Amino acid sequence: MGREIVFTGKQQFQLLDYKDQPLGASEVRGRTLVTLISPGTELAWANGDDFPIRPGYAAIFQVDEIGSDVTDTKLGDRLLCMGGHRSTQQFDQRYTVKVPDGMSAEVAVVARLMAVSMTTLVTTTARPGEKVIVCGAGPVGYLAAHQCRIAGYSVTVIEPDQVRREAALASGIASAFPAIPVEDPAYKGKVALVIDCSGHEKAVLDACQVVRKRGEVALVGVPWKAHTSILAHEILRAVFFNYVVLRSGWEWEVPILSRGFVWEELYEGYNNAPHSTLSGLTTALRWLEEGRVPTEGMFSTMNPLDPSEVYRRLLEKEVQEPFVVLDWAH
Repeated sequence: MGREIVFTGKQQFQLLDYKDQPLGASEVRGRTLVTLISPGTELAWANGDDFPIRPGYAAIFQVDEIGSDVTDTKLGDRLLCMGGHRSTQQFDQRYTVKVPDGMSAEVAVVARLMAVSMTTLVTTTARPGEKVIVCGAGPVGYLAAHQCRIAGYSVTVIEPDQVRREAALASGIASAFPAIPVEDPAYKGKVALVIDCSGHEKAVLDACQVVRKRGEVALVGVPWKAHTSILAHEILRAVFFNYVVLRSGWEWEVPILSRGFVWEELYEGYNNAPHSTLSGLTTALRWLEEGRVPTEGMFSTMNPLDPSEVYRRLLEKEVQEPFVVLDWAH
C-alpha cells in the first residue's frame, strides 16, 4: 500500500492510501526518493474548483521491480520521471531518464523544471550571442536564465522582488532589473527573445515593445489572473507595429520521444524531431551534473507525511528558497 498527496478540496491537503497497479512488461517500479513541488501551479490548483487533484510532475525513484521486457534499466538504478507526490513510481522505461551516479536526487529532480524552457530554446530563432530577457526569477525563470546563459546568449533577468533579483545576480546572471528597460537604447529594438515566466500582462506588453523586428516573446508563465487593466488592444498594437512573434511557450511543442519512420506502423504516426522532452531532460541532467546551474542553498526540503503543513508554509509565503523538495526516503 502506497501513500500519495491529494488535494481533496480548496486548500485541503491529505495523505491518502493507494494500491499499485500490476507491473507491465515494459514498466519499472520503485520507491520514491524525492518529488519537486511547482509552487505557482500547485497553489493555483489548490485554490481552484476541480477536485480531487493528485499534484506533482517531477520525481526521482529507485528501481525495485522490472518488467519482463525491460532491457535498459537494472535494479537499483535511480530514475527521473514525471511522477506525482507519491511514495512509489511506476513508469514505462521509455519515459524515464537515468540519474548520473553520484548526483544527489535533490539536484537531479530540478531537471524537470528545466525541461519547460528547454522547449523554447530548441524552437527559437534567436541565436547565441543575441540579447535574451527572462521575466520572472521564480524556479522556472531562474533556471531558464541559466539555460540561456549556458547556450551563449546575453541574458538579462527582470524581477520586481529584490531578494530574487539579487539572488540571480549572485548566481552569475550578468544583469537584472525590476522592470523591462523599454526606453533604454541598449535594449529597445535589440532583444531577440523574451521568455516570460511571470504570467503578468505588463511584462508581456513591455516585452513586445522592446524586442527587435521579428523578435520573439514566448509565454511560459501561466496567466492565472489579471494583474492590471491593460487592454488586449495595447498588446495587439505593439505586436502589429513592432513585427513581434508572440507565441506560446508550450513545453509540449516537442514530442515526448522522437520516433523515426517505421513502414509497418505508418498509421500510428511518426516524427523525426531532433529534440524531445526526454532529450531535454537528459541535457538538463548533464548541465546540472556539470555544475553549470548554481543550486547550492536554493532548496527547502520538507516532509511529505504532513502535506497540510507543507502547503500552509507555501500559502503563507514562509519559504524563500526557489526549489521545494519533498523527501520520501526518510
